[in-house]
Amino acid sequence: MRTLMFGWEFPPYISGGLGTACFGITKGLTDIGAEVLFVLPRVSGEVGKKHVELIPAPGSPFDEARRPDRTKRPPGKLDFRTVDVALRPYLNEVRYRTLLKTEGEGRHRWTGVLETSGDYGENLLEEVFRYGYLAEHVARKETYDVVHAHDWMTVFAGVRASRASGKPYIHHVHAVEFDRNGENINRDIYDIERYGMESANHVISVSHYTKRLIVERYGIDPGKVTVVHNGVSVPNGWVKQRDDKRRAKVVLFLGRITFQKGPDYFVEAAAKVLERFPDTMFVMAGSGDMLPRMVERVAELGMGKSFHFTGFLRAGDVEKIYGMSDLFVMPSVSEPFGIAPLEAACRDVPVIISRQSGVSEVLDHALKVDYWDVQELAHKIIAAILYPALTREMGERCREEVRSISWSRTAEKIHAVYRRVCRR
Repeated sequence: MRTLMFGWEFPPYISGGLGTACFGITKGLTDIGAEVLFVLPRVSGEVGKKHVELIPAPGSPFDEARRPDRTKRPPGKLDFRTVDVALRPYLNEVRYRTLLKTEGEGRHRWTGVLETSGDYGENLLEEVFRYGYLAEHVARKETYDVVHAHDWMTVFAGVRASRASGKPYIHHVHAVEFDRNGENINRDIYDIERYGMESANHVISVSHYTKRLIVERYGIDPGKVTVVHNGVSVPNGWVKQRDDKRRAKVVLFLGRITFQKGPDYFVEAAAKVLERFPDTMFVMAGSGDMLPRMVERVAELGMGKSFHFTGFLRAGDVEKIYGMSDLFVMPSVSEPFGIAPLEAACRDVPVIISRQSGVSEVLDHALKVDYWDVQELAHKIIAAILYPALTREMGERCREEVRSISWSRTAEKIHAVYRRVCRR
């Protein structure tokens, strides 16, 4: 079976968990013999040829002469197409306009495909629409059995590709607007999300937690939604670098520093822990709109010597920070799934996660807290410091659980959804 898949990030160019999920899903699908054509938005100079096949042409975004010969392609193949669209998640309007200004140089002026001046749209929503039009062009040129699109920015791409080809459309929900902004949702994005779910032949949700939101907040028939948990790539031969001479424990927060991820609860809990164990080191790895506020709050609480802000980390540095950490904390306000705790667990780092998360459905041996209960979070961090033997046992049990949470199993379940919708 051949899948036309639309996403907006793919390693090594990632800003959150979706890129990691897309990599794992496509790897799992190709491992079981499926073929995936992955379409990725691109801004000039963003993606190197090492990672995708870039096919520019003056008349269209695709050069027919350079398309691969499918007769020579082995089973289980991942191909890329890129379209010149400025899609970036997690940007406010000011930062998005800056992106368009700084990255818009050198883009291609297309004729014969779209009635367009070649300029980027004035805002992110216009780029989402633009991606949809270009996706339709891809859909008319390629051969495939099913369309699979990830999250709201690819909704129009998935819908238009499906309608252009008559192939079934799978909408994969990794997060919804209520996760990102609580009750203060962007109504335009909400409407796009609902349109995608209503237009799809079937919806995949990354957790039962998210399925409940889909059913209750978007009015989607629960029979139309299948839960497929994300997986994790267990590193081969990875050895945790322990410093037995180091007295201070290192507690890690790794993720976007935004409302959804609960960084403020992590900071407030850290203050309570430091009252009891002043040698503890807290690390906040990531970037986001709440980062300046978190830096200011740490300074207000006088924790500057005990707190380290790393900024956004690439894969190699993420591995290093896991190796240095004694405990991983994810106090998310609303987490559809949460791949990072699985990554930490399979690297022998014990985890504390919020009960308001999808990953809590698959990790029975992690410590769990309600995100708002700073006192409980602090107590559990202190318990992990006080009782290292129990913490190690918890980490070992989590690691064993993670061994059964693979991208291969995720891919098999997704492939079963493909077969189901294609039989209808």
